[in-house]
Amino acid sequence: MSTSHVVVIGSGFAGISAATHLAAKGNCTVTLVEKNNSPGGRARKFEHQGFVFDMGPSWYWMPDVFERYFAHFGKKPSDYYELLRLDPSYAVVYGKDDVLDIPADLGAFRSMLDSLEPGAGKNLDKFLAQAKYKYEVGIHDLVHRPSRSLFEFTSPRLLLDMIRMDIFQSMAKHVRSYFSNEKIIRLMEFPVLFLGETAQNIPALYSLMNYADIALGTWYPKKGMHEIIKGMVSLAEEKGVKFRYQAEVSQLLIENGKATGVQLSTGEILTADIVVAGADYHHVDQKLLEPPYRNYSAAYWDKRVLAPSSLLFYLGINKRLSNLRHHNLFFDEPLGPHADAIYTRPRWPEKPLFYASVPSITDPTVAPKGMENMFLLVPLAPDLEDSEDMRETYYHLIMDRLEKITGQEIRSHVVYKRSYAHQDFKSDYHAFKGNAYGLANTLMQTAILKPSLKNKKVSNLYYTGQLTVPGPGVPPSLISGHVVAKEVMKENNL
Repeated sequence: MSTSHVVVIGSGFAGISAATHLAAKGNCTVTLVEKNNSPGGRARKFEHQGFVFDMGPSWYWMPDVFERYFAHFGKKPSDYYELLRLDPSYAVVYGKDDVLDIPADLGAFRSMLDSLEPGAGKNLDKFLAQAKYKYEVGIHDLVHRPSRSLFEFTSPRLLLDMIRMDIFQSMAKHVRSYFSNEKIIRLMEFPVLFLGETAQNIPALYSLMNYADIALGTWYPKKGMHEIIKGMVSLAEEKGVKFRYQAEVSQLLIENGKATGVQLSTGEILTADIVVAGADYHHVDQKLLEPPYRNYSAAYWDKRVLAPSSLLFYLGINKRLSNLRHHNLFFDEPLGPHADAIYTRPRWPEKPLFYASVPSITDPTVAPKGMENMFLLVPLAPDLEDSEDMRETYYHLIMDRLEKITGQEIRSHVVYKRSYAHQDFKSDYHAFKGNAYGLANTLMQTAILKPSLKNKKVSNLYYTGQLTVPGPGVPPSLISGHVVAKEVMKENNL
């Protein structure tokens, strides 16, 4: 049997996953090309004078997905990194002296809810029982389907499962059918913020995220999230994947309806029998392909509902901080106006909610001794005008609240600061409209209604990552790489 050469574009979670699954088959060679000088995509890291910053993902949820990924190759996560379960999982800050530490223990969590709303603990059990069912069907079945045909979802058992999973009810309505306390409601709705829409517009199917949060826990890989990428690269290279860094693709080469290779920005041409695009789908579709070979029109892309972008700050602080946890969600302002600024009338929000991560509280290796590593994130609408002046305005706006609520001076102790927002997402990842998380998981952008993982006009061009199935997030990206690899192997007899 002849050996096929596969070129994978992009070294994010999905790209590395696809490359490794393909290389592990043994009858194809795989080259992964990456425009940046290190792997990971949004999960890259950088270092500055002893501070080690994860650039993007900071939450480790769904540990079973990572376990299954490595198990495909006879490995375990512990072969590559050490996991710590956080307790408390995170803190939710409703105001000064009004903070909920979310316990890792389910019994303690149940008691905390009962203290806020009598009977909420018993309702939690019912809520989680349904969420567990959704998780097991959704994460162990639905998201592994390539979503190329409606017939994938027409078995009687699956149709019954989908009805039971509340795909036509909103998450907001679902949560309120179990709880009435506003703090509990905000706590239960928080996980869907990762999915790129408000709870009013996200299907209740995604209460599966609550099961991941409450039952499976919040974890941290020691030395940072990039340790996952480091482990994945090591495994990929063991399976024969060749990585090429600073190798940006400028054009996909097409002949007679087939991709014959990729041209790099240096002019070098890499020939290929199959191409898997793990780079930004819109960029590949609209910039790397000539119009006759594009899957979608510019108008199609403009109508997609994108998950938010983000304004990020990476801060090195020359003292230890108090009154903060590893993960901190600041809900000290109403969600409604901020959500309106993201989803309804896109603009910079007047009183943004924000997230603060201080991984050095858990892991002293990511900051110099006696210092802290802090990561701040403000969700924003995509495609906003992004300037240094605006970033600085929001830095001080957030810091005013952070210092007031935690009762300490922080700004004067910042010895390193770097901001990151729309223009950086575009420059580093060709991110469509500067988005951070891909497509929103609305009902009309679920499964077969997402951009297809296969090009309709180029017979050997496939897509993977957060703009196609199954959707945004680290675990779905790992799964996306596996899903596309199976389609490639099936259709090309690998």
